Amino acid sequence: MARIVLGIGSSHSPQLSTASEGWLARGENDKRHKQLVGIDGQVTDFEGLMEKADVDRIAKEITPEKMLDRHERNQKSIAKLSKALYEANLDILVMLGDDQQEYLLDDNMPGICVFWGDEVKVHGGQPLIGYSAEDRTVPTHSALGLHLIEYLVESEFDVACSNSLDPNKGGRAMGGIGHAFGYVYHRIMTEKVIPAVPIMVNTYYPPNQPTPKRCYDLGRAVRSAIEAWPNDARVGVLASGGLSHFVVDEGLDEMALDGMKERSVAKLGALPREKLHSGNSEIRNWISVTGATEHLEMELVDYVPCYRSPAGTGCAMGFATWT
Repeated sequence: MARIVLGIGSSHSPQLSTASEGWLARGENDKRHKQLVGIDGQVTDFEGLMEKADVDRIAKEITPEKMLDRHERNQKSIAKLSKALYEANLDILVMLGDDQQEYLLDDNMPGICVFWGDEVKVHGGQPLIGYSAEDRTVPTHSALGLHLIEYLVESEFDVACSNSLDPNKGGRAMGGIGHAFGYVYHRIMTEKVIPAVPIMVNTYYPPNQPTPKRCYDLGRAVRSAIEAWPNDARVGVLASGGLSHFVVDEGLDEMALDGMKERSVAKLGALPREKLHSGNSEIRNWISVTGATEHLEMELVDYVPCYRSPAGTGCAMGFATWT
C-alpha cells in the first residue's frame, strides 16, 4: 500500500534567494504595486499602506542586522527541509502550488488541476541564490497522477487535468512548470530528482478560488487516494508558497499556523476570506497539506517575517515538516 510519510511546507518568495542587502530594493519595487492587501484586509497601494503603517515599529524590522539574521535563518530552514526530504527516502512527491498565469490563463482557469504527464521543464536563468542558469527536464509520475485524477473525480472533486505544458500557450512559463514548483527543484530537491505529481491550485484569482475547507478536504482526499493506490510507495506531500505577502501580516499567519497545528477545520475555515488574496492566498496550499497529513505531527521549523519597506511590505517565510 502506498502511504504518505512526510509533509513539507515552504515559502517560495524570490526574497528567499536574494541576499539581505537586496531586500530594500525589492521594497522599493513594492511602490509600484497597486493591489496590496493590508492587515486590515483592505486593498490599497503603497502610499495607502504608509498612511496606516506603524512606522516606528517597522523601522526596527528593516535594519541591516535584522535582515541579515532573517536571511540566514531562511537559508538554514531551506537546508533542513531539503535534508528531511531525502531522509524520508521518498518514491514520489506530490506538490501543491499555485500557477500565477504561467501556464493556466484567464481563458481557462480551473480551481484544481492535476498534472499527469511524464515530464516537465524547469526553467533556469534566475539571477537568484541557488538557482541554476540552465533549463532542464525532470520526470513526473504519470501513473500516480492518473490515479489521483480518477480517485478525486469519484470523490466528487471536479478536477481539471493536464499531461503536457504547451510552449505555445502564451503564459509566462513558456511551456515550463510555474515558479511555485520550480522553487522546489532549485532549492529543496537539490540532490536526486524525485518523480513528482504537481497539483496546481488556483489560490490567486477570483472568482473560483477553493475555500479553505475545500482545500482541507482536498488534502484528505489526496491521502485517501494514495492509500488506495495498489502500489508499495513512500509518498511525500509538499505545499509551496505563503505565508502572508506582499504585506507581512503576522496575525493572519499565527491564526493559520495554529489551525494547522491543531488540524482544526473550524479554525482554518474561519480565516478572514478578504485577506486570502494576492500572496496571502497561498496559505491554501498549506491547508491542503494539513488535510493530507492528519496522521502525522507538524513541526514548525521556523517562522521568519521578512519586512522590506517602511510600509510593512515583504514576505513572512514559513517552513514546516509533518512526520
